[in-house]
Amino acid sequence: MATKQSQRVGIWIIAIVLTIGTIAGFIAMMIAPSNQKVDENHIKTLTAQYQKDYTDYQAKEQAQADQLSKVYFEQFDQYASTPAVFVSGDVKELAKKDLKVGDGAEATKDSKYAVYYLGWNPAGKTFDSSISGSALKSPLVRDSEGVWTFPGGKQGGVIEGWEKGVLGMKVGGVRELTIPANLAYKDQGQGEDIPANTPLKFIIMIIPAPVKLSAPQAPAELQQYYNQQQAQ
Repeated sequence: MATKQSQRVGIWIIAIVLTIGTIAGFIAMMIAPSNQKVDENHIKTLTAQYQKDYTDYQAKEQAQADQLSKVYFEQFDQYASTPAVFVSGDVKELAKKDLKVGDGAEATKDSKYAVYYLGWNPAGKTFDSSISGSALKSPLVRDSEGVWTFPGGKQGGVIEGWEKGVLGMKVGGVRELTIPANLAYKDQGQGEDIPANTPLKFIIMIIPAPVKLSAPQAPAELQQYYNQQQAQ
């Protein structure tokens, strides 16, 4: 059957569009690896810069920790041998025992201060401590809004027994806390040394909050990239 002129024109247009589409797709396939390479190089650049910034932050944090350790190590290290076995069933409520009364400002719910600590379980095992050999690690720092900054720059909160247990202490003071499970890690526990429903004991020393060091934040683009990689 003969094709009408208008039909022939329409067919040519469709053919041209399909041809252009095919060429465009081919070009896109050719260009994609190049774009991907550029993106990967960009991610590598962002990663390298973040790693450098974080390494610089760690160096400053360690320098600050070393400086503070020279001042407070001997004062706190004398309590390193305190942890001992205790009967978990005897711990019914939060108990506070001042080992040294400080002469600084009193700790309140709005106070800003730093803390050295050591904690042990009913078996007398020390599961965590600010003491590392002959030095002290970076202290935990609390701001006036109750946000704690941990070594490495991570922020968060502490167990309820800590927040309640330090109230009334004075900066420079040392206190032993006996914390029932419901004010510690409750029925969740925390690793092998702190099973569910375990009471704990801590020795805490409060010092003035040091100069705040701000940990670098990974760029949003970098966080998004690595989140996508983990999701794959």
